[in-house]
Amino acid sequence: MVDTSPGDAPAPPAEEPRGCLFALSQPPLMIFLTVVGGLLLMAALHDLFLL
Repeated sequence: MVDTSPGDAPAPPAEEPRGCLFALSQPPLMIFLTVVGGLLLMAALHDLFLL
């Protein structure tokens, strides 16, 4: 059985909720968004100058 009696160790402090800016600051997401943006830019330039 699990001991659920209160012990001497204090509870860990609650972490602050992380919002959208934290998610956007992650390197894999930024790399993905850069690649998608680059592809959109290349498609737009192709349509403007070559078609």
